[in-house]
Amino acid sequence: MPRPLHARINHLALQNNLAVAKRRAPNSRIMAVIKANGYGHGLLRAARGLSGADGFAVIDLHDAVDLRSSGFKQSILLLNGFYGPEELPVFAQHLLTPVIHQQEQLDWLRAAEAPFKLEVFLKLNTGMNRLGFKPQMFSAAVNALKQSRHVSGITLMTHFACADDEQGIAWQLAEFKKITAGELLPRSLANTAALLRFPETRSDWERPGIMLYGSSPVAETSAKQLGLQPVMTLESRIIAIQDLKPGDKVGYNSLYTAERAMRAGIVACGYADGYPRRAGTGTPVCVDGRITRTLGRVSMDTLCVDLSGIQNAGVGTPVVLWGEGLAVEEVAKAAGTVSYELFTKLNSRVPVIESNG
Repeated sequence: MPRPLHARINHLALQNNLAVAKRRAPNSRIMAVIKANGYGHGLLRAARGLSGADGFAVIDLHDAVDLRSSGFKQSILLLNGFYGPEELPVFAQHLLTPVIHQQEQLDWLRAAEAPFKLEVFLKLNTGMNRLGFKPQMFSAAVNALKQSRHVSGITLMTHFACADDEQGIAWQLAEFKKITAGELLPRSLANTAALLRFPETRSDWERPGIMLYGSSPVAETSAKQLGLQPVMTLESRIIAIQDLKPGDKVGYNSLYTAERAMRAGIVACGYADGYPRRAGTGTPVCVDGRITRTLGRVSMDTLCVDLSGIQNAGVGTPVVLWGEGLAVEEVAKAAGTVSYELFTKLNSRVPVIESNG
């Protein structure tokens, strides 16, 4: 009998969440971000569920080629662009769109000898200081791309550092508008948080990511409040029961001590599966449809849950670690991380089941 742990991926939820993104920006095109193996959901699974998007954004060139080889005709944006001139023939062959964010990429593109043309996104660094041309270099980069025989179209873009918190986007948006004033070129500004919180950032291309997978990036607003549905549900079962006496210890390093007589369930899921080891006592977990808590330290292959008040729970009782019935954000918050990390840390040893509801 196989180990009772799997991740269930709901294609209808992907479609629902894409529809939410489209309603937020009805006059824009949607560039669905499916980097990091579709945020841990599977590159091609995510692409199939989000096939109604106008484009896809990835990081790795081999992912872009896989999408093309699988028949996807949409625009495919490489968020880090190309890493060397040797990649340009692949971009040309598969009609891929690079983000140009540094002078070296611009030089490689201009020096290429093969007769090709690419759509490009040109990135302005408006203050995040990760990727992008500094403001004083941006106008020259725009002009160089306009003059390049290898460029068929240019979209201007930036990325917001604080769209999900109280600092907001006003300072970066003002910088972007100032530097790009007078350029009659398409724009791409909004990530998920900006799309949800700041209508003024909506433009020609939106780049939603985490919302497509049913998670909210905004602390004060739940995914459910936004109309989003969980796409990944991590499900397991109780494989053993422990009857604890007052003073009994639980798990490695004895981090939990029972204060009273109680029942505890051992669940087939651990940090080797992608569940966060730093999730301490009190992390929410759903047992047989009821929210309870973890106890003690997460082990490599198992974790312990409190069965107080869940009288009928026993060996074989279903458990949801996150997903339907338990918002992934709640688990992430208790573990001191974000839902992005939980999704992308899902280990390849966890079987994946695809569903339509």
